[in-house]
Amino acid sequence: MKRPKLKKASKRMSCAKRYKIQKKVREHHRKLRKEGKKTGIRRKIKKDIGVPNSAPFKEEVLREAEERKQELEELKEKNRLAKQKERAEKKLKGKEEKSEATPAKKQRVKKQEKVKAQREKRAAVGKAKSSKKFRCSEVNKVIEASDVILEVLDARDPMGCRCPQLEEAVLRHEGKKRLLFILNKIDLVPKNILEKWVQYLQAQCPTFLFKSSVQLQDKTVLEKKKRAANDRIDYSRATMSLGSDSLMQTLNLLASTQDTETMLIVGVVGFPNVGKSSIINTLKGIRACNAGVERGLTKCMQEVHVSKKVKMLDSPAIVAAPCNSGDKLALRSMQADDKEVNPLETVKALLKQCDQQQIMLHYNVPKYKNSLDFLTLFAKKRGLLQKGLLPNTEQAATLFLKDWTGAKLNYSTTVPETGRLPPHLTKSMVTEMHTGLELDAIKSHTKQIIKRLCAPKLLTTVTLNSKGMTDGILNVGELPEEKNTLEEKEDDEDDGEEEEDILVEETEEMEDIEEIETPVSKQTPSQKTCKQKQGNKNTASVNIDLLAGEKKDDNDAYDFSTDFV
Repeated sequence: MKRPKLKKASKRMSCAKRYKIQKKVREHHRKLRKEGKKTGIRRKIKKDIGVPNSAPFKEEVLREAEERKQELEELKEKNRLAKQKERAEKKLKGKEEKSEATPAKKQRVKKQEKVKAQREKRAAVGKAKSSKKFRCSEVNKVIEASDVILEVLDARDPMGCRCPQLEEAVLRHEGKKRLLFILNKIDLVPKNILEKWVQYLQAQCPTFLFKSSVQLQDKTVLEKKKRAANDRIDYSRATMSLGSDSLMQTLNLLASTQDTETMLIVGVVGFPNVGKSSIINTLKGIRACNAGVERGLTKCMQEVHVSKKVKMLDSPAIVAAPCNSGDKLALRSMQADDKEVNPLETVKALLKQCDQQQIMLHYNVPKYKNSLDFLTLFAKKRGLLQKGLLPNTEQAATLFLKDWTGAKLNYSTTVPETGRLPPHLTKSMVTEMHTGLELDAIKSHTKQIIKRLCAPKLLTTVTLNSKGMTDGILNVGELPEEKNTLEEKEDDEDDGEEEEDILVEETEEMEDIEEIETPVSKQTPSQKTCKQKQGNKNTASVNIDLLAGEKKDDNDAYDFSTDFV
């Protein structure tokens, strides 16, 4: 009986019941013994007495018994092997009959092999497209084919997103090609800073404000069916776009000035993670181009017909020159994702250009001494731990860089002084770029966009000390040689000092060859500045390696008195 408080019923019983059960068991066993005696069946098996010692020829009898045993065992083994062979033959016959009876299986195997071969080919093509030479050639194709070129700039750091080499390549055509600036991601910058940037950039080139929309994506088929049945769309903040009307008006105006038969070809160009493909998707209203947080998703030129008069060309990202500073390479190059540069070094370069208190408030982290200390605290905060509860600093560094390149972090840069033009621009070029456009309508549209914008406040934004434009590479001949094999890297680590001297000599020879090919009179000012930076960088690297034992950075020194665990 189960008691109310107990979970299981008790197995206890009264003594009378237990004794009664035992008595019945005894009687049952006694009955079985009597029946066994009647039938002659006994439980105990009689032991084999064997051959008595008094028997004659005892040894011979024992030998004969052993020989018989061995013969019986051999026969058993032969039978077992014969049965195994029969089973194997039956299986082979069954497989042959099935293969003959089902030719569909052979077709499936062939299809699988074809699919594998196609995947391998695609992987090889993807590796070729991800190379810097291919990207440079695709960007040049877009510039040559397009009538209007949209240089997409991140509103958080517009000067850092500008490429002087690209602007020079467009302005060389002397009015045949137009250049327009697009300030994307305007919802991540305060309004007063955005207004200053628009005034500064408008004085040099016609600029448009833009906020791209995130298209709706149904996670399951049921969600898609429900949305189609209800005819409802969730207009959240991410799905709303700004600035598309003013941009389309100007593009249609430029298309009307051209011939009626030909379409206006618009090329969208810029550094990685600026939002080139997302702008095309918002103007088209469909996810026509592949867009995401990862750098370098667009690997080749892609044509998208936005309207009857306008056709847009999506291009891969511009290759950043190695002569740029560390913070520029961290934000505007593909080296961090391609694992050419250590992400810890890129984070270190970024943190040097930011205010410590603002980063502490934004990431909710205590005071840190150096970049490694910050990454350990950041990894613990996000739960990025390895075996033994050690913080994974590399994973934390990649996540930190994704925040800066993606559309999560609110940061801004200071606007430079107005009235100064860059060396590759002149007043006549600026007037040519502004001609044929309705500037008053553009200004009114920008004011309306700034009013409707939900922008963050200055207290929640991080200020970044930007160092001007980033130099890019458009000519394939200017690209440095890429190292892919691991053996070369191991040899470089072993013979570090010797190869540094060789690299310095090679760079000097390359500079001499470039000077011979392109004389100083024909060189552009941006090429000269880039070469000067490369020369300064090479000399500085040699000096640092020579004095590595004597001079060390006090900020990045490891403090043994503190416990970082």
